[in-house]
Amino acid sequence: MKKDILSMDLPELTEEIKALGQPAYRAGQIYKWLHQAGENSFDGMTNLPKALREQLHDNFVIFGCSIEKKLISEYDETVKYLFRLHDGECVETVLMKYKYGYSVCVSSQVGCRMGCKFCASTLNGVVRNLAASEILSQVYTVQRDNGVRVSHIVMMGMGEPFDNFDNAMRFLRLVTDENGLNLSMRHISLSTCGIVPGIYRLAEENLQLTLSVSLHAPNNALRSSMMPVNKKWPVETLIKACKDYTSATSRRISFEYALVSGVNDTPACARELAALLKGMLCHINLIPVNEVAETGMKKSTTDSVRRFEALLAERGFAVTVRRTLGSDINAACGQLRRSSMK
Repeated sequence: MKKDILSMDLPELTEEIKALGQPAYRAGQIYKWLHQAGENSFDGMTNLPKALREQLHDNFVIFGCSIEKKLISEYDETVKYLFRLHDGECVETVLMKYKYGYSVCVSSQVGCRMGCKFCASTLNGVVRNLAASEILSQVYTVQRDNGVRVSHIVMMGMGEPFDNFDNAMRFLRLVTDENGLNLSMRHISLSTCGIVPGIYRLAEENLQLTLSVSLHAPNNALRSSMMPVNKKWPVETLIKACKDYTSATSRRISFEYALVSGVNDTPACARELAALLKGMLCHINLIPVNEVAETGMKKSTTDSVRRFEALLAERGFAVTVRRTLGSDINAACGQLRRSSMK
């Protein structure tokens, strides 16, 4: 069976290349082709001898992704991709343009098993985890297709990163490797729906990324009705883990809060949320929920969003309302893959 070369770090690749009877420096050349140039074919590695390229063909595979569908927003240049993987499965990736540069939202699984009631990614469950190479290839393909360099990454696409922890960590180390794309870890956000053991494992990694926690409700009854994960790790357990995380890492947590009309956007919810998070090193990111036909959930009105934001700001919280990008192309992950499945 051919080995997944794009998931290897430089020391691992060096050992593999030496085992083929090649000099160690060739590994550095190959690594640059893969991670700096984003080359997805051994034939394109033009400074390698033909015999070595043939060895690479015989022993390794580059798990790239092909563009199945591409949508470009007429409003803000957001680009949404449906990528086809080597086994025929599909994932979604979104490129967003900001004043500070380009950010890409990547998927970590094909589908998702978390069952959040407002999310399209989870409607058909999870199919499988993505390898580190398959997460990386989303970034590299987006860069190559648009002729840009990505400066920020958010792991908020399809899937739950902590449900694919080892591959997610390998991806993070590869994409920040100074010999590769060399992104700053501080320019990466990882989102979890609240898998508490994953938060503690991430704290042990002591990475300088931003942990985003999808909270979406200030109490157990409401959160359990929206997010099945809360039945295993209730609000008080989750918040304790978040406090322990900030204590261990000195990193501020971003709490994501999707506002659903008439469900969790009331002034009472805002006050309860403020009491829950009082004194924490955190930021609150309010998100008018993305409307998905199958869920029946509607986004909050502009007035409701502003009122919710004001109540939190009055209580001393750093709070923002997420800018809506790609609204004309259903940029929220899960919708494009689901429509293609139909």
